[in-house]
Amino acid sequence: MKKRIAVLAGDGIGKEVTRGAVEILRAIGERFGHQFSFSYGHIGGGAVDELGTPLPDETLDLCKESDAVLLGAVGGPQWDRLPVHLRPEQGLLKIRKELGLYANLRPTLYYSSLAEASPLKREVIEEVDLLMVRELTGGLYFGKPSERMKQDGQDVVVDTLFYQKAEMTRVIKLAFELAKNRRGHVTSVDKANVLESSRMWREVAEEVGQQYPEVTLEHMLVDNAAMQMVRNPKQFDVVVTENMFGDILSDEASVLTGSLGMLPSASISEKGPYLYEPIHGSAPDIAGQNIANPLATILSVAMMLRVSFGLEQEAKAVETAVDEVLNSGFRTKDITSVETKLVTTTEMVEEVKATILDNETIQSIMGCYA
Repeated sequence: MKKRIAVLAGDGIGKEVTRGAVEILRAIGERFGHQFSFSYGHIGGGAVDELGTPLPDETLDLCKESDAVLLGAVGGPQWDRLPVHLRPEQGLLKIRKELGLYANLRPTLYYSSLAEASPLKREVIEEVDLLMVRELTGGLYFGKPSERMKQDGQDVVVDTLFYQKAEMTRVIKLAFELAKNRRGHVTSVDKANVLESSRMWREVAEEVGQQYPEVTLEHMLVDNAAMQMVRNPKQFDVVVTENMFGDILSDEASVLTGSLGMLPSASISEKGPYLYEPIHGSAPDIAGQNIANPLATILSVAMMLRVSFGLEQEAKAVETAVDEVLNSGFRTKDITSVETKLVTTTEMVEEVKATILDNETIQSIMGCYA
């Protein structure tokens, strides 16, 4: 198989973790006989510095011509005082809109080897396997007007939460489709006791749910969902919610695995390339120190192999390699504990790569799919 991948390293640790992910893709290509080619583009603060915009047209064209997009992270304090249209995050919002990336899939899995890294008790997080489906191109992050103004001599601000019913329908329907092939349970999160947009969201969820009698639909207010996520996370299968709620809840879910550095994501569209990225930010405080956790980006590569390319055994090989390395005690600083082996970003990548290329468990996976 031949595939072209656009790599947008972005800012901060984005450069380090995407470099490692590319190494893992090369190892998969070598082990399984695929050819992955990589083209590089600018996004975020670095793009502003070099080209005067957080998302250059050349980057967008590159993405549209590729089979998948691998993104690192954007942002940093040095760009915080720029005008809104030049902020690095605007590049991220624009690429989502321009590529039609309407849904973000964020899986959260329990790793027994990382139980001690989580602040929650083992019995709370044991066997957690939930999938957050976040609407990605509507809501407060995109609504207009969004501005500051004067009103009766006072400084005021307005942000607009705007959704079309069709935007709600497609992402909720996706959640039901995914749940149908998992444990058959959808939790729709809203704030229907206060927000009109949430009341429509709940109505749409009910309408879509009637098309999937084999899937159980549950409604949950977002404040309760935030509590339940750490109180009883095992109750969740597929969680679907609007843009801002999904942003917050999926970051909260990182405590279940012990670190933001363990959570991958896939952003999908109705047509065109999908985008894969870790959910952690650019972490400017540790950028360039070679201590960032690359596993979320590596696991995002596994999602790319499975979702965009249909390469199930290759995806499973990456995930198994990550498990093997963690079980062997290798840890980056964010997940290290007593009696583990502290490694750098580069060393962690090399351990996963070596496992893919040489481990007998990977050979058994190849045999299962032969």
